[in-house]
Amino acid sequence: MSDPFKIIEPTVISFSGGRTSGYMLWRVLQSNNGLPDDAKVIFANTGKEEEATLKFINDCAIKWNVPIVWLEYLPEKPRYKEITYETASRNGEPFAALIKKKNYLPNPVTRFCTVELKIRTIHRYLKDLGWKHDENSDWIGIRADEPRRAAKVTRDRVPLFVDGITSKDVGNFWAEQEFDLELPNINGKTYHGNCDLCFLKGYPQTLSLIQEKPERAIWWIEQEAKIKSTGQFTGDGARFRKDRPSYKQMMEYSKTQGDMFGSEEETIACFCGD
Repeated sequence: MSDPFKIIEPTVISFSGGRTSGYMLWRVLQSNNGLPDDAKVIFANTGKEEEATLKFINDCAIKWNVPIVWLEYLPEKPRYKEITYETASRNGEPFAALIKKKNYLPNPVTRFCTVELKIRTIHRYLKDLGWKHDENSDWIGIRADEPRRAAKVTRDRVPLFVDGITSKDVGNFWAEQEFDLELPNINGKTYHGNCDLCFLKGYPQTLSLIQEKPERAIWWIEQEAKIKSTGQFTGDGARFRKDRPSYKQMMEYSKTQGDMFGSEEETIACFCGD
């Protein structure tokens, strides 16, 4: 069997900032004796990642001596900008700029946030470098225990899936390292990862995240209020999800709920990755 982590053509490794994508990067470095010249590791920042995520990405770059390109969406041309760990947005600025340009909110059906903030931002950057890049060809961290996510992409994009790597394998790897993502690992899942209160997260987890740190909800409440204030949308149309309470309501509910981490309600798969 050929090594699924061996790079044989120009390749983009989409680094979400999670443990899984971090492990995938490490395997790539091991299989190729470092990062090949025709490969790029890219992190596209939404501005809503936890600070621990940003630190983890920077730690990987420094401790493994691997260059990681940091990008952010811009609403005007060239539609992206290159940033650093120090200059990365931390208050949702790229995401808010996208919502303002679209003048409506992303939702589970129309997930334009991932497409614009990550996939197309990376594509525009590479196009300007002269790469013949396919938006749907980047390597992403999907494991063998995520078959439904893996079924939506070609096998050459998911080396962890091909190699049979599970969340247990990833957890065991990081338990042996000198550094780790400083976010809780709950039953093999990092509920705090990606956008802090992503509307695709399960309802119980969202309530617990707000309860743990109420200020997390402020940005999301503001975005729903801004769209509602335009008058173009009312009620469900001014919400990230119509099948559950608004973020303002969830902030109120969180004051009376117990810890619900690990409670049942499946998080919707998102190609932001883990």
